[in-house]
Amino acid sequence: MNDPVTALVRETMADASWLAHRYDPGHDAVHFVAAPREQRRAVPFLTDENLPEAARPRVLRRLDVAQAPAGSVHFIFHSAYCCSTLLAACFDLPGKSLALKEPQFLNDMVGWRQRGAPQQQMAQVLDEGLALLARPFTPGEAAVIKPSNIVNGLAQPLLAIRPGSRAILLHAPVRAFLTSIARKGLWGRLWVRELFMAQLADGLVADLGIDDTQWLRQSDLQIAAIGWLAQQRLFHRLLERWPERLRSLDSEVLVARPAEAMRAAGQLYGLTLDEAAIAASIAENFARDTKTGDAFAAGQREADRKAGEAAHADEIDKVTAWIEAVAQANGLAMNLPNALI
Repeated sequence: MNDPVTALVRETMADASWLAHRYDPGHDAVHFVAAPREQRRAVPFLTDENLPEAARPRVLRRLDVAQAPAGSVHFIFHSAYCCSTLLAACFDLPGKSLALKEPQFLNDMVGWRQRGAPQQQMAQVLDEGLALLARPFTPGEAAVIKPSNIVNGLAQPLLAIRPGSRAILLHAPVRAFLTSIARKGLWGRLWVRELFMAQLADGLVADLGIDDTQWLRQSDLQIAAIGWLAQQRLFHRLLERWPERLRSLDSEVLVARPAEAMRAAGQLYGLTLDEAAIAASIAENFARDTKTGDAFAAGQREADRKAGEAAHADEIDKVTAWIEAVAQANGLAMNLPNALI
């Protein structure tokens, strides 16, 4: 008699539409949800609210699905509000690469780590989880994973687990980042404080010359700027450790020179991309808002940025000058080396 559990495992593992969506450390189980490629392309992030089948997962023991082959995996690590979703969307190229935008599985790993996950066990689950996430729809596709920026604290172990992986460290200039936060209003200001709490838990904001008693005295945009600087420092350290595998990319450069950036990113990831494929991907993705799917009018991004900056110019000016002083006092460069282009 066929074992129904074994049959379910085989069926799930044979079909890349079953996304490894969540990890439950309490039961050492992986939650798979049905998420066809077109659905993944249409949503901004692979999180519960964007996946209709998230409430109806297939729950399988990790040990039963731990033998997925380790395909090619590359990364886009980012500091948020820097066109990272846009760049990831450009690399959803059937037959070449599969884009995974902020998979919930990696967010779950951050939470598990902060709750005290055993280091060796976590490394094993990360390794197996990457293999499950990277299952291709067509043979030979590389996975380009854009984690949420709360996963940045795991960037070093992720890169260590996959020595063949390459990564782009995408960031916005601090002034552009602060403008994006200010334009979001209360939601943006709450979000940077939530991110800051995660960075505190990961130890990313330590040793910047500001003691714990001073954090509550900082404005929302100061907290945003400190979080930005902490991520820049992390990116500097990653670039120093793996200069041959990692490249930095400024979001302003990406928007100004998308074809050149995509061509260089493809070379970094070891993908053979022809000019027609690059042009088609840029035409499809740069013409719309990757979060909402709405079409962009020519010059709209720049017009929106200028309007937001003008509305909050005084605060942005003061916080930019302040964070530049903090960076200088800590010997930190505001710009990243090892540029992609």
